[in-house]
Amino acid sequence: MAEFTLELNDDQKQVRDWLHGFAADVIRPAASEWDEREETPWPVIQEAAKVGIYSLDFYAQQFFDPTGLGIPMAMEELFWGDAGIALSIVGTGLAAVGVLANGTEEQIGTWIPQMYGDADDVKVAAFCSSEPDAGSDVASMRTRAVYDQAKDEWVLNGTKTWATNGGIAGVHVVVAVVDPELGSKGHASFIVPPDTPGLSQGQKFKKHGIRASHTAEVVLEDVRVPGHCLLGGQEKLDQRLARARERAASGGGRVKNAAMATFEASRPAVGAMAVGTARAAYEVALEYAKTRTQFGRPIIDNQGVAFQLADMRTQIDAARLLVWRASWMAATGKPFTSAEGSMSKLYASETAKKVTAQAVQILGGNGFTREYPVERMHRDAAIYTIFEGTSEIQRLVIARTLSGMPIR
Repeated sequence: MAEFTLELNDDQKQVRDWLHGFAADVIRPAASEWDEREETPWPVIQEAAKVGIYSLDFYAQQFFDPTGLGIPMAMEELFWGDAGIALSIVGTGLAAVGVLANGTEEQIGTWIPQMYGDADDVKVAAFCSSEPDAGSDVASMRTRAVYDQAKDEWVLNGTKTWATNGGIAGVHVVVAVVDPELGSKGHASFIVPPDTPGLSQGQKFKKHGIRASHTAEVVLEDVRVPGHCLLGGQEKLDQRLARARERAASGGGRVKNAAMATFEASRPAVGAMAVGTARAAYEVALEYAKTRTQFGRPIIDNQGVAFQLADMRTQIDAARLLVWRASWMAATGKPFTSAEGSMSKLYASETAKKVTAQAVQILGGNGFTREYPVERMHRDAAIYTIFEGTSEIQRLVIARTLSGMPIR
């Protein structure tokens, strides 16, 4: 078991520096353009594929880093570059995690490579869980999957929303209800292969931030997928549903939920994204405060500014420590007995919103214009307290874990 340490090894430092260079040289110069265009930055994704950042091999190496720090380190550096472009680069990872968390070895080997494509033919994937009336309330999910035994096919109907890469993806991973009576315990995940009839893109959202990342509805109308596209397989699903029915009959117990398994694995990574954005804004504010002169001296000479920067840096480092702890615990098999994964996502997300707002304030009028990047960073940071579980949901998870009570 890897010991917890705050010191990166030589290999990790080399990867970190490589990612930082890509973020500085490729992502940042393109950030403003793609934010204004509100389009998927395919040329940047292709550049990431050419150097090996956008690839199954790269993410596998980071995912299986025994210290658990590979993924959060990578997320922080890429999102330090720009959150919208970085999310376009890493958004496929959520669908991949969905397959890793719920799929068989054969499904993992078959579908994850297709999610990325290659440098000459880049692909993206989408994880589709949220619905117009079922975001945090997963028990209200309406998308249905019905098994057609005669054809060994699952038939999916419903509408998904807030799907990163939704509609433009080759492979979609869709969470659907297979047993409505079991509520959130009656869900399963399905692979929808490329060019499957009945799947279409609905509304594309024009967003406040992360505008270079494509977010849209996904409409499923009599979408038929082969039986082998049920993640985990039929036998595993039957066993899980049987356990859920037994627990429901006895009035207690918990059963793993398909969507929640994905989010549990990804929350510290989202925290790392938030740390990257916060760090970027802090660095801009620090440099500005050292060079901006008012009343004959740099504004950092004023305690009102200097103390803000001190708090910003302290909060960023504290957020990173929570993210690294949760990532290390997940990698080494230590249970989140105090909801440490949710803690890391909650604190890092709130830190990003606060730090980017302080950065705008330190830059004053300049911070409110698009001539300086902190305006974009502040808009981008708003998403971290919303997606993959709002801050309110994270607090609920933490409170329930600590108290053992069904807090509502």
